[in-house]
Amino acid sequence: MMERLLEVKDLRVDFKVRGGIVQAVRGVNFHVNKGEAVAIVGESGCGKSVTAQSLMRLVPSPPAKTTGSIQFAGKDILKLTDRQMEDVRGKEMGMIFQDPMTSLNPTLTIGRQITEGLVKHQGLSNEKARARAIEMLELVGIPNPASRVNQYPHQFSGGMRQRAMIAIALACNPSLLIADEPTTALDVTIQAQIMRVMKDLQQKLGTSIILITHDLGVVADVCDRVIVMYAGKVVETGTKWEIFKNPKHPYTKGLLRSVPRLDQKKDEPLVPIYGMPPDLIKPPVGCSFCARCDEAMRVCVDNDPELLKVGDSESHASACWMAHPYAQPKREVSL
Repeated sequence: MMERLLEVKDLRVDFKVRGGIVQAVRGVNFHVNKGEAVAIVGESGCGKSVTAQSLMRLVPSPPAKTTGSIQFAGKDILKLTDRQMEDVRGKEMGMIFQDPMTSLNPTLTIGRQITEGLVKHQGLSNEKARARAIEMLELVGIPNPASRVNQYPHQFSGGMRQRAMIAIALACNPSLLIADEPTTALDVTIQAQIMRVMKDLQQKLGTSIILITHDLGVVADVCDRVIVMYAGKVVETGTKWEIFKNPKHPYTKGLLRSVPRLDQKKDEPLVPIYGMPPDLIKPPVGCSFCARCDEAMRVCVDNDPELLKVGDSESHASACWMAHPYAQPKREVSL
């Protein structure tokens, strides 16, 4: 059995706003094993980025209220003091944000931004920290790292800035790397390069990865397991093969139908998921996806399904009443 590095139990994040309480994350449960890559996918507003930021304790309180349990390497993250959490960020957990141009400090060189954590967390001298910064830039594939280390973010291209962000996040060899939409602002070619860098670094360093994305297409080559979120909840989880080859939740099926495929016919249209996500100030009593679901039943309106195991698999589960043992498969009636 693989050793668990992170275990999240009943994570809830509420935001107090003028109109009421936004229930952004509603009882999320998942785990990440050592050396494993896990993707959290879902459309904008499903709660995946708030979940990621909660792991790093980056959600401001107030206006947010975070409850539940986040067990990381034997520590409950939510019970640490701010000072203790500063030692975890960067040293044991690293994070790559969506837009490197707004995450990198434009007034500091790339080298200074890498060495800052090395000096703080590992106590390296400036000379040794600079050597390590050059080594990290070379590791993530930045050409001429010895000269690039003295340059500023505006002198880097978009792909190079994202590589620099990866170098900063991995400089102290954290055991967990959280990548929040790391390829959103990049073109397709650079996206593939960044994902390849992350996969190579995971294999070389044994780092666990949580990849936050709305695009199922980018996770197939990198991640071992997939967690699908909708309206602040986990609606399906399983290995990437279980999710791609045998999706069980109607929302997961809808996401897969909306992704372009190489074998798709020229005149075959993409199938969108019609409707809008529910208002999380007043979430529905039953299944959150019920109003947009073609397979909705009466039980879905009044009863919110829990994650139910799919078949004999230990990893595959779906929060859908169609996965319940009492749900009968559709049969054709011959007359």
